[in-house]
Amino acid sequence: MDEGAPTTARLRDVLERAGRVVIAEGSPADVDRADVARTVVTGTGIADLSRLLAIVDGGTGDRCRCDGRPTIMVHDVDDQLIACWTLHHRSGLRGVGDSDADLRHGPALTEWLAEQGLTASREAQARLAAQRAEEDRRQLRWVQAAPAGLREAAMDVCDPPGRDPRTRSDRLRAATVRLTRLVPRVYPDGVERVLVLLAWAGAAAREPTGGLKWYDLAVQQQLLAEDPGLVLTALTTHSPSPAQLDGAAQLFASLEWTGAHGRQLPEPLRSTLIGHIRAGGTEPMRFCLRHGYYGAGRSV
Repeated sequence: MDEGAPTTARLRDVLERAGRVVIAEGSPADVDRADVARTVVTGTGIADLSRLLAIVDGGTGDRCRCDGRPTIMVHDVDDQLIACWTLHHRSGLRGVGDSDADLRHGPALTEWLAEQGLTASREAQARLAAQRAEEDRRQLRWVQAAPAGLREAAMDVCDPPGRDPRTRSDRLRAATVRLTRLVPRVYPDGVERVLVLLAWAGAAAREPTGGLKWYDLAVQQQLLAEDPGLVLTALTTHSPSPAQLDGAAQLFASLEWTGAHGRQLPEPLRSTLIGHIRAGGTEPMRFCLRHGYYGAGRSV
């Protein structure tokens, strides 16, 4: 088929010429393996499949970088292969035109495939749903940990207003800039500002999924932009809370901090932080301590 914008009409034109459709659970590179589950669709089943494969005309204008699975191979009545399509993330179809296209009935297609014995799509959907739910809970915890006066701006960093997914990255950047500008207006005193940011940064340190999300980095970047002497002064002239020490441990182990300021911390901050980590630090904190991120390495 000549390249062009993917449409349901183009897809159905191919399926109207089909004698059989083979759907294999793997990517195109795997379809010939004997252990790959597959189903063969013929007769009226092809019409049912045609309805389930309806797409949003025009396509997305882009192509996913993954191989895609399952693979849908369309053979004509002479058993010649006339089309090969792949599903992407259980919500898109590739191969009908010059870009991927969103499925109109993705969930229904997933259930239909499961009825044919191809359950990988449904299982993947369940895993993705669980991951999305946990990500939503993590974002909520981060927003709830936001200092007074910053919660609304924090919500925008997690979920910037606007409906067009194509502009989401631009809206995220704009929301992060708004938050960065708001923080010194709400907390003009430098020491207070550093302490509230450290406590907020500490929320990520206790997340079981690990790693910093884009919204966590928004806080860390603000701390890194502060004068390092101010950060150390805030921690040494006050009795930092456990949350603030969690944030400090994460900040002082970051590549940006160690690259600019080294790993050695002044006393008594170093001893305070080490005591905090020994008493109840996370494994990543203990790892950093063992490898000398807060000064000389020590066993813990």
